[in-house]
Amino acid sequence: MKFSNLLIPWYLQNKRDLPWRNTTDPYHIWLSEIMLQQTRVAQGLPYFLRFTEAFPTVFDLAKADEEEVLKLWQGLGYYSRARNLHQTAKHIAFELNGEFPKTYTELLKLKGIGEYTAAAIASFSYNELVPVVDGNVYRVLSRYFDIETDIASSGARKEFMQLAAALIPENQADIFNQGIMEFGALQCVPKNPDCKVCVLNDSCMALQKKKVAQLPVKLKKTKVTNRYFNYLVFSDEKENTIIQKRTQKGIWYNLYEFPLLETITDESDETILRLIENQVFVENKIEEIKLCNPEIIRHKLSHQHLHIKFWKVQVKGLLLNGIGWESVMNFPFPIVIYNFIEKI
Repeated sequence: MKFSNLLIPWYLQNKRDLPWRNTTDPYHIWLSEIMLQQTRVAQGLPYFLRFTEAFPTVFDLAKADEEEVLKLWQGLGYYSRARNLHQTAKHIAFELNGEFPKTYTELLKLKGIGEYTAAAIASFSYNELVPVVDGNVYRVLSRYFDIETDIASSGARKEFMQLAAALIPENQADIFNQGIMEFGALQCVPKNPDCKVCVLNDSCMALQKKKVAQLPVKLKKTKVTNRYFNYLVFSDEKENTIIQKRTQKGIWYNLYEFPLLETITDESDETILRLIENQVFVENKIEEIKLCNPEIIRHKLSHQHLHIKFWKVQVKGLLLNGIGWESVMNFPFPIVIYNFIEKI
């Protein structure tokens, strides 16, 4: 097949030297694939190195405290990945004696491992002939074969998996899958790819039809919710503050934050001041309330845009369960809160 015969040599010549490519250890491959979901390699690589240093084996990860795992994950986002990673590590270490399942079908049964991750581990570690289909693969195949199927539609994944499977040369699932993903990441990029230097340019249907910018087709748009967070940074006469764990399911579950006042709409500073004064967050008498960031901090998540203000609330006496700032830094926070703490 011309596609594979061109793709694989390109990959061998152009691939990035990444630590998870120098091993068939399913533990390292699993870590890398979970970390790189919705994350660029440049951002994920330092986390991978820190994780493998802190937890060299699946047993080390399994024995860790969840807060330690979340702290190391801090800033990588999509924190449910870290919690699922930790739970799955426990299952593999304590129930499977540290042995990862060796087939795509068995890997799919693990918590937090979907079709893409199972296929990546199965093909990279065990060379099982199963295709990986991620955003890069959708883009490469839709352009090369001029496929106008909406990649957000229900049947798209099956269609692209069947096509990718048919392209994999015998006994080369590992190198083909890594090759097509790398090709999408480095060459067939989302915007303005340099098609003049592409090894597939003489047979790419989208290039011939001048449709490169139109593919892949994705019609479904993510609905974004706006939320308005006002964090209360309490401070007592010893400059202790208070933090709390987010225990409700949703964003930042089991991470820490300051006491939160959330409003449905964007309220004026005067309204927020009155709300803080009229609600009981602590027993101490409030001496002063001051807005720390006149400019709203906007923090974008996949389905939510957060509009965040931090308010310093000085109180009289000592706070119940107050904590010093040095201790605060040991807890796992959402990165937007951690960045604020670092500044103050």
